[in-house]
Amino acid sequence: MNFASIWVAVLAASVALPAAAQVDVDAYLRRDRFGDIKLSPNGAYYAATMPSAERTSLVVIRRADKTITAKVSGVPDSDIHDFAWVNDERLVVAMAERFSALERPSPTGELYAINADGSGGRMLIGHRDPDLGIGAQSVKVNDFRAASLIDDLPQDERNVLVAIQTYGNTPETQVDRLDVYTGRRTTVATAPVRRARFLADSAGEIRYALGAGDDNASKLYYRENRDAAWRLINDESRSHRVEQPLGFAPDRRTAYLQVEQDRGPDAIVALDTSSGERKQVLRDDTVDPYLTVYAGDAAPVGALYMKDRLSSAFFDPASPTALLYRKLERAFPGLAVRVVSSTRDARLHLVYAHNDRNPGDYFLYDATSKEADRVFSRAEWLDPKAMAPVRAIQVRSRDGLVLHGYLTQPATAATQPAPTVVLPHGGPIGIYDEWGFDRDAQLLAAAGYTVLQINYRGSGNYGRAFLQAGAREWGARMQDDLTDATRWLIDQGIADPQRICIYGASYGAYAALMGAAREPALYRCAVGYVGVYDLPTKYEANADAAKWMRAWSNDWMGAPADLAQRSPNRMADRIKAPVFLAAGGKDEIAPIKHSKLMEKALTDAGVPVETLYYGSEGHGFYDEDHQRTFYTRLLDFLARHIGGARASAAPARD
Repeated sequence: MNFASIWVAVLAASVALPAAAQVDVDAYLRRDRFGDIKLSPNGAYYAATMPSAERTSLVVIRRADKTITAKVSGVPDSDIHDFAWVNDERLVVAMAERFSALERPSPTGELYAINADGSGGRMLIGHRDPDLGIGAQSVKVNDFRAASLIDDLPQDERNVLVAIQTYGNTPETQVDRLDVYTGRRTTVATAPVRRARFLADSAGEIRYALGAGDDNASKLYYRENRDAAWRLINDESRSHRVEQPLGFAPDRRTAYLQVEQDRGPDAIVALDTSSGERKQVLRDDTVDPYLTVYAGDAAPVGALYMKDRLSSAFFDPASPTALLYRKLERAFPGLAVRVVSSTRDARLHLVYAHNDRNPGDYFLYDATSKEADRVFSRAEWLDPKAMAPVRAIQVRSRDGLVLHGYLTQPATAATQPAPTVVLPHGGPIGIYDEWGFDRDAQLLAAAGYTVLQINYRGSGNYGRAFLQAGAREWGARMQDDLTDATRWLIDQGIADPQRICIYGASYGAYAALMGAAREPALYRCAVGYVGVYDLPTKYEANADAAKWMRAWSNDWMGAPADLAQRSPNRMADRIKAPVFLAAGGKDEIAPIKHSKLMEKALTDAGVPVETLYYGSEGHGFYDEDHQRTFYTRLLDFLARHIGGARASAAPARD
């Protein structure tokens, strides 16, 4: 496909269609066909993650004919945490395990290597039988070592850098240089701080370590080389800011850091590691850096920013990477673009293009011919023309704080106040809603609902002061922000005040029930999906788990004495709207006990409550039938109370 063809395709995707009488839920529940994809250094192969109901695998695909030549697939519920090309033929893969739909897969610490043609498979580090590849035979805990990738060492075709976490009576973290053919390791650094993450320069020298102790205060250490001692250069408990290393310039002397500011968003700073001189090189007026953009030599050269859409900015607007991005942005109007990998000679670039109505396509751009061909799509069964557009909004809270968020509106809502679903995000601290394709929001829009997603105080992306404004404000000012944004929608004539429901998952479920309790006249119904509702119970569970979790709870949830009055299950007598609760029996983040306490309190208060419990599910339903049942019942519940479309009776797809 040439650039002219891309332009026509994008124009065609800009037309929205009215919501259907019934919603094909299965179309929104199907897993993406592909996840992350990376080109081999010589461009002969792609490595791609492929999700399925049972597990996520990694496949190697020959570019010439799209034949799968190799596959790494673990036990049921396994996932791929990370992967990297070490040279033209060999990959190293970090494994993970998934527990539920809303939790990120947890790294298992296992590393596996394989050649592009499927030969040479080997377990490099792991606690399972290496003769099984990725098997299920475990060993003693004291022998367990967890590894994670740090650097693929582009100049070294045999080794990578990995962080090794040992467990036992004296847990330690170290950095090893790992031979991806033999599994032989050589230690090159040890951590000066707990929960450490490391950064190497272009020569493979570990120069930075970032971590935190039980107080959760970020600590950044630096050393000039492997023979030098670590120096603490930033302690959040003293500086009241977090500094994160992003990478080094090719001279190995200039480091780039993302630095929190007293007011406003984070800045990217160039640090002369010899003189200590600092110079700000990038800072947006509103938001933090979303992703760092790296040149072919792995040096940071710019950043992406998440605002009304995904945009890019560069240290030097005339740099080759900046010029490439500008060329791609012109070629893909209406789409956000990101170069996810490139060949060694910089001739071929794998470009990920997406927007609010398209989950994403991968294009191969040839810098010589100036042509881009679509090579993979994440979800080609979803028609962008039928999706609802997403626009950024700005709301001022009752105490003057500026809030940012997003509004998804179906075509049917363009001319009159519409039934509305308020959809608070989970987390809550540091998490934020963003512009892009959101399956929940699009499914609700397909049913005819306007969807509000507001980044209340405590959300990430808007600087340290905005984040800290959410400290100890669960159920208080954080809740006020949701209320103020909802009332703004009414004042703007966007939301029908008689047809507003609030629905969320995890912390969003807590916020939904707190909204129903604190604003009984505002919401006509509330939905809590895998939520926490009794804060004293949650606080005690955190405090018993680890010292750092107790400190986090004190810092962010609030003092134990204040939590009972901010627990919706203890305010059920104030709730007037019908409630739908869903939870999983194996949820360790929001145990089902919370939902049952909430259910009992509502029943005792005479509030209509419906439930959906699955004993086998965790923090978010993973089984496809369970997901289908939840969303079918969700749409039915909303339709009965604020009048949107229900789910169709279409059979499940493969």
